[in-house]
Amino acid sequence: MSTGLIFGLTGLGVFVVGLCGALVLVDPLRRVLALKLCSVGAGFMLVVAAWKAPPEAPDPVPHALVITGIVVMISATAVALALIRRLHTLEHEHHD
Repeated sequence: MSTGLIFGLTGLGVFVVGLCGALVLVDPLRRVLALKLCSVGAGFMLVVAAWKAPPEAPDPVPHALVITGIVVMISATAVALALIRRLHTLEHEHHD
């Protein structure tokens, strides 16, 4: 089994675990974390797909997509956590 295949299957496994968590879990915080796992797995698979044998230069486009995806993931996570916190605050104010 080649190293690229092992890394690709690992990225796919992380993505599938995150996707299952996002579909099954009820707690919003856990869903956000599961979606982060999906993003990490997809980025990992893109990096593995861009890898080439050492004499050749790797394709820079997938690497640029992964870097952009990391920035978007961090921003989306911050917004999701702020929304979860606001919903939690509103639920507690409503019960009082």
